[in-house]
Amino acid sequence: MPQHDARAIIDTAHALADEAGRAILPLFRSPLTAENKLAGGFDPVTAADRASEQAMRAILAQRRPDDAILGEEFGSQPGTSGLTWVLDPIDGTRAFICGAPTWGVLIGLRDDSGPIYGIIDQPHTGERFEGGLGLARLSGPRGESPLAVRGTTDLALATLMTTFPEVGAPAEGAAFRRVAAQARLTRYGMDCYAYALLALGHVDLVIEAGLQAYDVVAPIAVIRAAGGIVTDWQGDDPSHGGQIIAAATPELHRAALTLLNDSA
Repeated sequence: MPQHDARAIIDTAHALADEAGRAILPLFRSPLTAENKLAGGFDPVTAADRASEQAMRAILAQRRPDDAILGEEFGSQPGTSGLTWVLDPIDGTRAFICGAPTWGVLIGLRDDSGPIYGIIDQPHTGERFEGGLGLARLSGPRGESPLAVRGTTDLALATLMTTFPEVGAPAEGAAFRRVAAQARLTRYGMDCYAYALLALGHVDLVIEAGLQAYDVVAPIAVIRAAGGIVTDWQGDDPSHGGQIIAAATPELHRAALTLLNDSA
């Protein structure tokens, strides 16, 4: 990709994150009604989710009209450039409606090769995790610092995170627990913030299931830029969602994959 295109893309992505934050923050920790999108379960959406995605789409319509868009709330929009912006306006809406600051805005960009750039943005804390197109950095209240995964290779010393205790279907939950039984520490409920912490070097593994492309494209780009590994549970392309494993090192990735697939 030409360098001038990369600069334009990065500037656009930051504009998206800025506008999403401006749309969301007035509604965070306010009396807000959550609608349920899932019959027989609970998959909430709020006015903040919709306002965030609408704000980002308006910027893309102005700055990048030839790019395609895939967003959680408003679906797909075709493009002709070969680039697709993959947007999750609030990843972690359940945390958002509880007032917990572990949600984030996910802004990913992919081409035919897969994810090439991503931002995990937490407007409330002012933290922006960015990776791809030659960048791997955190910017926030303490300034700017590089992103780099840590070097843990022993599963017995690893910190593991996931969002939901059940992980996915019963068999997926059982597979996750095989890994958790050998990890030093397991924590739950962090949504996209877990992936940001892995890229920052504070978490060693994130294992999840039942995800969509808009949940993973941005985190994949950020973690890979920080030196980590992201695949599905078979070691293949994770960029369309489903079962995801993100690891700080190849050794942890191999150990976790073996346990995930060892039904015996």
